Order: sequence, then structure tokens, then C-alpha cells
Amino acid sequence: MAVDDTQASAEESPAASQAAPEVALKPWSAFAYYDFTMLWLGGTAASTAMTIRLLISSQWIYDKTQSEVMLGLLMLVQLSQIPVVLFGGVLSDIVDRKKLMAMTQFVSFVSLMALTLAAFTGTLAVWHIFLVQGVTGMVNVLGGSARPAMIARVVPRALLSHAVSTNTATFQVASIVSPLAFGVAYEFFGVSWAFGLAMVVSAVSVITPYLIRVSGKPADLTAKITFTSTWKSLLEGVTFVRRHKILPGLYLLDIGVTIVSFYRFLFPIFSDHLYGLGASGTAMLTSVNGLGGVAGSALVLYTAKIPRKGVLVLVATALYAFLLIAFGSIHVFYIGLIIVACLGATDAVGMVMRQTVVQLTTPDRLLGRASSAHSFAAMSANHLGGYEVGIMSALVGAGPTMIIGGVVSIFVVGLIWKFVPGVASYRYAPDAERDAAENDS
Repeated sequence: MAVDDTQASAEESPAASQAAPEVALKPWSAFAYYDFTMLWLGGTAASTAMTIRLLISSQWIYDKTQSEVMLGLLMLVQLSQIPVVLFGGVLSDIVDRKKLMAMTQFVSFVSLMALTLAAFTGTLAVWHIFLVQGVTGMVNVLGGSARPAMIARVVPRALLSHAVSTNTATFQVASIVSPLAFGVAYEFFGVSWAFGLAMVVSAVSVITPYLIRVSGKPADLTAKITFTSTWKSLLEGVTFVRRHKILPGLYLLDIGVTIVSFYRFLFPIFSDHLYGLGASGTAMLTSVNGLGGVAGSALVLYTAKIPRKGVLVLVATALYAFLLIAFGSIHVFYIGLIIVACLGATDAVGMVMRQTVVQLTTPDRLLGRASSAHSFAAMSANHLGGYEVGIMSALVGAGPTMIIGGVVSIFVVGLIWKFVPGVASYRYAPDAERDAAENDS
């Protein structure tokens, strides 16, 4: 498996060129490939550090200000990512993806170090967190498309769907552990040590890209970074996604639902408004949401023989909408934990399917840009949704906000089902669609 960058093709890894395994796939099959393990480890560390940082930031700001609007603004400031997210996809297709991952994660590490020092010296202020949120958001999206774009190089093509599902499921495991780590560190040791924990975890994400042995160099080794070439590459990626048979419909569905219902990292509001709890409630709600995400991602592993993937996403999203109504209506904490876990599961089904479709229907040289389009849609919806939910919670309360979001989401699912027929009629045929994508490109 050891492959030097100078020997490996930039377009295809040794893993990608192997034949499909003859044995039945197991949940850990992708980890048989060293490079996938390193890619996964770095991504898990980055996700864990980011989750802990966001939980600390939101809980500390809410404890200090008791303002739902401030939490909404914390989500809104992340819109600074949007202007650069598509260019991150271009970068991941024309520069070394491993170096891009390492450099962008280094900025996150330094930012966490600054917050840790400010907390220990007693000088931490709300504006410090807003600044770090904006800066790290912009930098991280520049490297965010490089990680999913590397998956096709570190596993055989026959394992792509499995690797994406495994990657998503194990990232969700991080989202279970991260809130618990946050809860313990924040409750028992304070904000200083909690930020310090996130900083240590972040260091792993800086190192691991250099441990990946397959090449991270672009497929087109002659590509030059100029304004003209960057703009041309960006337009090429936008055109590919716009003409895709299913991705535009899936993105519209995600945006329409998320923008009225985003609740992650706003759990301090729900913990307080619905259950009268503090950081411990935030930690438990976030953790069970991740647990549900693992279950949803695992469910996708067992739906390989179901051809109507579009209908699967629509049904999962409709269930998500009804669960939102239940979440806002029932104020019993332990029932709320079950509902939040189910919300995580239904949300994960749609997320995994979107990522899988991107991987299986996009040529390698466009994977970075296609992945960045997915990030663009998801992050825009998340940040606008976080702001909307924060403002609405301040105006009408957290419970009614979720009920309204659930009702609107049901209408969105119905509109997409009826007026964007490509989603409901989509049939899963990865080899045929990947070959067609290669020919079209």
C-alpha cells in the first residue's frame, strides 16, 4: 500500500484501481485501506474540534448574554464563508489537496490557541468568538472540499458509497463524543480548559494529511492559478451541478427545510426554553442528535438494493418535518432526547445520499467543485437557518419556532416532490451515471 507521491497517479490511487471485493462489505471494510484511515482520522479530529469550539462558544455567549438574538448572530457571522466556499472547490481541484487540508486546519489550531489564552487570562470577550468564527469559517471552507474529494483516491471505486456512508457515520460518532467532552470540560473545568481540549484535538487534524501516502496533487498537473483560470474553473463546476439530473433538486430540498428549522448549535436555547436546563442539557441534546445521525448513516448502508433513492430522501425529510413539530410541542426532556435522536437520523439519510450521489456521478477532476457546491448549499441554509431560528425563538419562543418550521418543511417536501420530478423519479445506477458524467465532462 505504500505509495510515494512521485509514483502515484494524481488521478487514481492504487486503492481506486483495485477490483471490487468479493466478500460482503462490513461497516469497517473501508478501514482496511491505510490512506482512508488517515483521511478519516484527520476529518474526525477536525469535526470534533469544530463541534467542541462551537458548543463552547454558543453556551458561553448564551450564559453571558441570555440572548437568543446573539446566538442567531453567531450563526449569521458564518455567512462570511459563503463568498469563498465555491473557490475552495476550485482550489481543491488545482492544488495539492493534502497540503490544503493541513494549512487550513493550522489556522483553526492557532485560533483555538488564541481563544484558550484569552480565556485563561480572563480577557475573553464576545467579539473574540465572533472574530474567530468568521475567520476560521472562511479559511476552513477553502480546505473543506479537499477532504471529500480525496475519498475517491483512497478506496476502490466499488467501495465509494460504502466509504462515504462510513465516513459520515463515524463523523457522527465524533458528534456524540464531542458534546459529552464539552459538557464535562465546561461544567467541571470551565471555558478555559474546554477551549484547551479543542485545541489539542485540532492539532491531530493538522498532522494527519501528511500521513496520507497517495498523491494529493491535482488531476491536471499543468493547471495554473490565475484569475481567468479560477473563474473559468468555477463556472465549469457551476455548470456541471446545474445540469445534473438530481443534485439541484436535492439542494433545493435541503435549503428549503433547513432555513426554517436549523437547531444544531442552538441547543442552549432549547435546553433553557423547553426544559429549563443549562450546559448539561445542551451536551445531552447534541450528543443524542449525533447518535441518531450514526443510526441514519448506518441505515443507508443497508439500502443499497433500493433503487428509488430520491423517494427515500423525500420520505426521510417528511419524517424530519413531523419530528420538528413533536420537538416543539412536547416539553418532557427524556422524550425530547428521543425526538432529537430521530431528527439526527432522518437528517443523516439525506446528507449521506447527497454526498454519495456527488461521489458516484462526478469525475475526479470536478469532485472538489461538486463537493463545494454541496457545502455552499448546506452552509448557506445552516447559517441563515440558525439566524432565523434564533430570532424567531426570541419573538415567539423556541417551541413555536420548531412547530412553524415543521409545518413549512412539510410544504417544501410536497413542492419538491410535485414540481421537481427529477428527485422522486431518480433511480440509483452509479456505474452508468458515473460513466455518463465522465463522457459529458
